[in-house]
Amino acid sequence: MSFAVDKLVLVPDDIDLSRSPLAGHLDVETYCLGAFNPALTRLPNGNLLMMVRVAEALRNPIVGGKVHNIRWAEGRYVLDAWPLELANTADPRKFTLHGGGWKIMALTSLAWLLPVEMSPDGTQVIAHHYDKAIAPHASFQMYGLEDARISKVGKRWLMTTCSVSPERHSTTLYSSDDGLDWRFEDIVLDHQNKDMLIFEGLIDGRYWAQTRPLGDLYFAYPPGSEWRAGPSINLATSPDALHWKPYRIPGIRPHANTIATARIGGGTPPILTDRGWLTLWHGVEPKEIVGIYRTYWSILDKDDPSKTLYTQQEPLLEADPELTRPIEHQMYLRDVVFTTGIADAGDYYVVASGEGDLACRITHIPKSMFA
Repeated sequence: MSFAVDKLVLVPDDIDLSRSPLAGHLDVETYCLGAFNPALTRLPNGNLLMMVRVAEALRNPIVGGKVHNIRWAEGRYVLDAWPLELANTADPRKFTLHGGGWKIMALTSLAWLLPVEMSPDGTQVIAHHYDKAIAPHASFQMYGLEDARISKVGKRWLMTTCSVSPERHSTTLYSSDDGLDWRFEDIVLDHQNKDMLIFEGLIDGRYWAQTRPLGDLYFAYPPGSEWRAGPSINLATSPDALHWKPYRIPGIRPHANTIATARIGGGTPPILTDRGWLTLWHGVEPKEIVGIYRTYWSILDKDDPSKTLYTQQEPLLEADPELTRPIEHQMYLRDVVFTTGIADAGDYYVVASGEGDLACRITHIPKSMFA
């Protein structure tokens, strides 16, 4: 499927690590493993803002028979060293550790968030706001912040992030009065949850959100069910965006008749259209270590988002090797597009995605696609 605008707008070489929150803390070389999975919102001046996940990694993580990772510790950044014989380093994004009795991993990079101001159509970078970068500030973020999502509800901007640490894999909330200057609110989900998306609007005076709890055990649906057991999209409600209650009816589930969406999760914060809530989400087809990530879309009932009115079975976006050809030398993953932001632009939507866990992709998608 082709679109009038479909391009990479930010790549790792665009990131100035001399202005990173980590700069000056470590005596070893780091590099930008990826600048990707950008949240997206429109600022009061009409420009767009991407909140970009910058994965800053060690240039040489394996030294002296040990594999190293970066950790925030009481206002500074330090290195930890693990015996190489205990680590599986097959995945470039992380390494797993043997012998702990559980599945235990450490990351090859530490993620922080960079606000990047874009032109109103999202195709040109206006400014990198390094002075407003969001970095770890507490022990529950010692391995970084990942995959921001921004929703504007009323006059306030709300941003969910995934905060990573051995204490917990939690969802944290930030808020802003202008979409650019952010303040930390609190942990809002204590359990491992990768994709919390707050609806851009209230329903009967309450906040709604899509969630995606993770675990190591899923119970089977009955034989012949149209649904497949596994990670899926749930719902939650809140009176204040801080205190969330799971909704008793499930949200979007993976279908049993296809492996293309064997695992699913939320993509963009749901926005209200004439048909209902438009939500873009990702489906993962199992393949090798990571899988194939594609973007799909659904329309949810405007009064009860647990009711899915329509789902497009064909992918809206897929990874595009032509887009990443100029940065082929930096590629470490294939077949991954991870859509994370959407903004209204009149006759079309500006859709922001991470491409290959490496770069930021902007696509203009006509509203007629969702009619």
